[in-house]
Amino acid sequence: MGYFAQFQIFVLYKMIDIKHLDFSYGNCDVLHDVSAQVRAGDFLAIIGPNGSGKSTLIKCIAGILNVKSGAILIDGKPSCNYPINQLAQTVAYIPQTEKGDLQSLVFDTVLAGRKPYIRWKPSEDDYSKVADVLHQLGIEHLSMRYVNELSGGQQQTVMIARALAQQTKILLLDEPTANLDLRHQLEIMNLLKILSFNGLTIVMSLHDINLAIRYASHVLMLKDGGVLAYESVDNVTRTHIENLYNIKVEMITNGVTLYCVPLGVDA
Repeated sequence: MGYFAQFQIFVLYKMIDIKHLDFSYGNCDVLHDVSAQVRAGDFLAIIGPNGSGKSTLIKCIAGILNVKSGAILIDGKPSCNYPINQLAQTVAYIPQTEKGDLQSLVFDTVLAGRKPYIRWKPSEDDYSKVADVLHQLGIEHLSMRYVNELSGGQQQTVMIARALAQQTKILLLDEPTANLDLRHQLEIMNLLKILSFNGLTIVMSLHDINLAIRYASHVLMLKDGGVLAYESVDNVTRTHIENLYNIKVEMITNGVTLYCVPLGVDA
């Protein structure tokens, strides 16, 4: 069975439930009273100005940062109650800047995603799952290449493959299209859309409002650490965007896709 096949059944229950979340770095408040519910199979884009708390919220959901108050429930269970390995089998996280060893082979890098399941050494099943993910993403021909030899888009695809090898229900990404050219941005977003369509719950922070509207199912708008709006992409309006970024915009459509065109900065 291919990797994607396991996600064919949609269950519309709350996969992530954020309740009145507060977070601060020391005396600097970053998030305040953030609440949102993400259903299984949703593709949520967190958008907002620089410093609005997007990356911080992603790290809180991933369990990297401990919340000041409030709660985050993952698959119905408080995230703080998960043993490390169990959380790693439920949530995969891809940072904006990969700090891992990019001089390793692609196959070994993706195999690292099996760490939550490996006891003494990788099993035949672990190797098989890695090979399956590489095949499903169409990068098996890169398996014996070193990651640092690849293009930015290929490297990002390898990081997604590593996360998929974890076999989690949730995929978190911090600015997955940062530093990619337009073609590779579209390739990565198309891949994430396919994964979401097949039932994987995806939450990502994103700067590009047009990518968010085109690919995500929902957007969470953060401003000054709080929730300005949480909407289906079909309900995003010009007023939302203008209030979020303090700019004037025009919303246009080609009959299929909605686009946001910046017109100017508010005085």
